[in-house]
Amino acid sequence: MATDRGTDGPGTRAALLLLADGRFPAGGHAHSGGVEAAVAEGRVTDASTLAEFCRGRLHTTGPVAAALAAAATAGADPLGLDAAADARTPSAALRAVSRRLGRQLLRAARAVWPAPALDDLAVLRPRGAHQPVVLGVAAAAAGLAPRDAAYAGAYDCVSTPAFAAVRLLGLDPFHAVAVLGRLAGEVDTVACAADAVARRALDEGLDVLPAASAPLLDLGAEAHAVWPTRLFAS
Repeated sequence: MATDRGTDGPGTRAALLLLADGRFPAGGHAHSGGVEAAVAEGRVTDASTLAEFCRGRLHTTGPVAAALAAAATAGADPLGLDAAADARTPSAALRAVSRRLGRQLLRAARAVWPAPALDDLAVLRPRGAHQPVVLGVAAAAAGLAPRDAAYAGAYDCVSTPAFAAVRLLGLDPFHAVAVLGRLAGEVDTVACAADAVARRALDEGLDVLPAASAPLLDLGAEAHAVWPTRLFAS
């Protein structure tokens, strides 16, 4: 179990930055976080509508991913969390994507922060555990605290579609980054709440973890999965 030292422990601030970096070889650059389907449907057309999309994602899938990651870092059973993630992901396409991203993240994390917990997870889930669960186990291996993992999970929910929109819309990168900057306070709120509920889950069970849904993301993912031509894998 990770200690509650947050990003003040030796070397952990750099570890958090590395884990949240879009260039970390965890496969996230190949995915759009659902924004490719939203662009095709005309729901995301500019920086303003991108901000609305990211905010909606942050407050639906965001708390779920952040809490799962924080609980895994706090020491909750990763297999139980993996089952909880499955139950909270109604779209088969998104379940497959999450496990594919989890497998890639696990491979990268084992190279950077070798740890028995990561090796065990690779054996128990050879086809991949859900990405937020792997994120939490990796964060613990890196010496991070549950809240750090929650921040990484919440930030990923908005950064993935924001950067994908630059390529999809030809959006000015400055405008995309401005979207993330304006959401910073809300990312803080989601991460802190996820940290708190993850700690409750250790005593009260995994049913207390968030189970918010985003039906448009689910429907978009199912449609996107069968497109003959697409820029992003999801």
